[in-house]
Amino acid sequence: MKNFLIKVVINGIALWVAALVVDGVNLAEGEATWGKKLLTIVLVALLFGLVNAVIKPVVKLFSLPFIVLTLGLFTFVVNAFMLQITEWISRPLGLSFSIDDFFWDAVFAAVVITLVSWVLSVVLPDDDD
Repeated sequence: MKNFLIKVVINGIALWVAALVVDGVNLAEGEATWGKKLLTIVLVALLFGLVNAVIKPVVKLFSLPFIVLTLGLFTFVVNAFMLQITEWISRPLGLSFSIDDFFWDAVFAAVVITLVSWVLSVVLPDDDD
Protein backbone atom coordinates (compact mmCIF):
# COMPACT_ATOMS: atom_id res chain seq x y z
CA MET A 1 0.00 0.00 0.00
CA LYS A 2 2.84 2.35 0.85
CA ASN A 3 4.47 1.68 -2.53
CA PHE A 4 1.18 2.50 -4.29
CA LEU A 5 0.87 5.80 -2.42
CA ILE A 6 4.46 6.73 -3.26
CA LYS A 7 3.76 6.09 -6.95
CA VAL A 8 0.60 8.24 -6.81
CA VAL A 9 2.59 11.06 -5.20
CA ILE A 10 5.29 10.72 -7.86
CA ASN A 11 2.65 10.81 -10.63
CA GLY A 12 0.98 13.83 -9.04
CA ILE A 13 4.20 15.80 -8.75
CA ALA A 14 5.23 14.84 -12.30
CA LEU A 15 1.85 15.92 -13.71
CA TRP A 16 1.99 19.17 -11.75
CA VAL A 17 5.52 19.95 -13.03
CA ALA A 18 4.45 19.13 -16.60
CA ALA A 19 1.50 21.51 -16.23
CA LEU A 20 3.89 24.23 -15.04
CA VAL A 21 6.48 23.67 -17.78
CA VAL A 22 4.29 22.94 -20.82
CA ASP A 23 1.95 25.78 -21.78
CA GLY A 24 -0.63 23.51 -23.43
CA VAL A 25 -1.17 21.29 -20.38
CA ASN A 26 -3.68 22.62 -17.85
CA LEU A 27 -4.15 20.92 -14.50
CA ALA A 28 -6.49 22.30 -11.82
CA GLU A 29 -6.57 25.70 -13.52
CA GLY A 30 -10.04 26.83 -12.51
CA GLU A 31 -9.98 25.53 -8.95
CA ALA A 32 -10.44 28.20 -6.28
CA THR A 33 -8.65 26.85 -3.21
CA TRP A 34 -5.41 24.95 -2.72
CA GLY A 35 -7.38 22.06 -1.25
CA LYS A 36 -9.42 21.65 -4.43
CA LYS A 37 -6.30 21.95 -6.57
CA LEU A 38 -4.52 19.30 -4.53
CA LEU A 39 -7.54 16.99 -4.69
CA THR A 40 -7.75 17.43 -8.47
CA ILE A 41 -4.04 16.68 -8.88
CA VAL A 42 -4.31 13.55 -6.72
CA LEU A 43 -7.39 12.30 -8.59
CA VAL A 44 -5.79 12.92 -11.99
CA ALA A 45 -2.63 11.15 -10.75
CA LEU A 46 -4.73 8.17 -9.65
CA LEU A 47 -6.48 8.10 -13.01
CA PHE A 48 -3.16 8.40 -14.85
CA GLY A 49 -1.75 5.52 -12.80
CA LEU A 50 -4.79 3.40 -13.55
CA VAL A 51 -4.53 4.14 -17.29
CA ASN A 52 -0.82 3.27 -17.19
CA ALA A 53 -1.51 0.02 -15.35
CA VAL A 54 -4.38 -1.21 -17.52
CA ILE A 55 -4.02 0.22 -21.02
CA LYS A 56 -0.30 0.95 -21.42
CA PRO A 57 0.92 -2.70 -21.49
CA VAL A 58 -1.46 -3.51 -24.35
CA VAL A 59 -0.48 -0.41 -26.32
CA LYS A 60 3.23 -1.10 -25.77
CA LEU A 61 2.78 -4.67 -26.99
CA PHE A 62 1.12 -3.54 -30.22
CA SER A 63 3.63 -0.73 -30.75
CA LEU A 64 6.68 -2.89 -30.02
CA PRO A 65 7.91 -2.84 -33.65
CA PHE A 66 7.89 0.98 -33.63
CA ILE A 67 9.60 1.09 -30.24
CA VAL A 68 12.35 -1.20 -31.51
CA LEU A 69 12.64 0.66 -34.82
CA THR A 70 13.04 4.05 -33.07
CA LEU A 71 15.32 2.63 -30.36
CA GLY A 72 12.77 3.39 -27.65
CA LEU A 73 11.86 6.95 -28.63
CA PHE A 74 8.35 5.88 -29.64
CA THR A 75 7.76 5.24 -25.93
CA PHE A 76 7.29 8.99 -25.52
CA VAL A 77 4.46 8.87 -28.07
CA VAL A 78 2.89 5.98 -26.15
CA ASN A 79 3.18 7.99 -22.93
CA ALA A 80 1.62 10.99 -24.67
CA PHE A 81 -1.25 8.76 -25.76
CA MET A 82 -1.72 7.67 -22.11
CA LEU A 83 -1.93 11.35 -21.16
CA GLN A 84 -4.52 11.90 -23.88
CA ILE A 85 -6.59 8.95 -22.63
CA THR A 86 -6.35 10.36 -19.10
CA GLU A 87 -7.67 13.68 -20.40
CA TRP A 88 -10.56 11.97 -22.23
CA ILE A 89 -11.57 10.08 -19.08
CA SER A 90 -11.12 13.06 -16.74
CA ARG A 91 -13.54 15.31 -18.65
CA PRO A 92 -16.72 13.32 -17.87
CA LEU A 93 -15.51 12.94 -14.27
CA GLY A 94 -15.39 16.73 -13.92
CA LEU A 95 -11.62 16.91 -13.32
CA SER A 96 -9.80 20.00 -14.53
CA PHE A 97 -7.18 18.43 -16.82
CA SER A 98 -6.71 19.33 -20.47
CA ILE A 99 -4.11 19.11 -23.21
CA ASP A 100 -4.34 21.63 -26.06
CA ASP A 101 -2.36 19.88 -28.82
CA PHE A 102 -1.58 16.17 -28.93
CA PHE A 103 1.73 16.10 -30.70
CA TRP A 104 3.63 19.03 -29.27
CA ASP A 105 2.05 19.50 -25.87
CA ALA A 106 1.35 15.87 -24.98
CA VAL A 107 4.68 14.52 -26.22
CA PHE A 108 6.65 17.28 -24.49
CA ALA A 109 4.61 16.72 -21.32
CA ALA A 110 5.34 12.98 -21.58
CA VAL A 111 9.07 13.74 -21.71
CA VAL A 112 8.78 16.03 -18.68
CA ILE A 113 6.70 13.48 -16.74
CA THR A 114 9.18 10.71 -17.57
CA LEU A 115 12.15 12.78 -16.38
CA VAL A 116 10.45 14.01 -13.19
CA SER A 117 9.16 10.51 -12.37
CA TRP A 118 12.60 9.05 -12.90
CA VAL A 119 14.29 11.63 -10.64
CA LEU A 120 11.65 11.23 -7.92
CA SER A 121 11.85 7.43 -8.12
CA VAL A 122 15.58 7.67 -7.48
CA VAL A 123 15.14 10.10 -4.59
CA LEU A 124 12.11 8.61 -2.85
CA PRO A 125 12.36 5.21 -1.14
CA ASP A 126 10.86 2.15 -2.78
CA ASP A 127 9.72 -0.66 -0.47
CA ASP A 128 9.93 -3.76 -2.66
CA ASP A 129 11.48 -5.82 0.17
